[in-house]
Amino acid sequence: MLADYVARGLKAGVVAGIAFGAFVALVATPLIRYAETFEHGHGAGPVVSETVTATVSVAGGVLLGILFGGVALGAAFYFLEPMIPGAAGTKSYVLAAAGFITVSGAPWLLFPPQPPGVEQALATDVRLTWYLAMMLVGGLGCGLSGYAYTRLRTSSGRPTAFIGALAAFALVPLVAAFGPANAASGPIPVELATAFRTITVAGQAGLWFVLASVHAWLLRRDRFDTPDDDDDEETALTDASGTVAAD
Repeated sequence: MLADYVARGLKAGVVAGIAFGAFVALVATPLIRYAETFEHGHGAGPVVSETVTATVSVAGGVLLGILFGGVALGAAFYFLEPMIPGAAGTKSYVLAAAGFITVSGAPWLLFPPQPPGVEQALATDVRLTWYLAMMLVGGLGCGLSGYAYTRLRTSSGRPTAFIGALAAFALVPLVAAFGPANAASGPIPVELATAFRTITVAGQAGLWFVLASVHAWLLRRDRFDTPDDDDDEETALTDASGTVAAD
């Protein structure tokens, strides 16, 4: 059973990874190349050919999609499915949203994505430690939010459940507010840095959305388009009973 869940997550990860890799190659990479011109001077040309960069981007996107699909919507979905709020068709999106918040959203509240050429005040090991800590906080916040929604919906109704879920999730920005300051400086214009962050966030959100959409489709196909073993067994028993009665 676990193997079936992981296989479904890996299939969704391949599709989402290809889409994400294409997005990086066509949208993010040109912006990164442009940002690098500010780092090395406006006359600097690309070090690596565009074909190699595009190939690496797609391959990296596929690997990232496989990782997220196999872990989050594969193994994690297998163990957490009974506890995920929502109908069967929305569970994939709920878990994908939690994955985005845990892996990227929560840490980015403290350390937003930075384009090439930007120097950061905190050392790399300090940023990595806090990044991992914010991932844990993000996962905990998502778990508490889901738990609060499930409990309050049963006792108090959906509107109260939504309020409770948002209140529980407030743990994430609260911890980020007490995190260390990380001043950034460099030759990159503010507008370009903002565009880079926007594209990075959109790319990651798109990766998780496509991952959830494909996974939800595979889930419906596997569960509703394939005859259940119980139905086959019942049909066989009915046929056997009819044969005995005829005899």
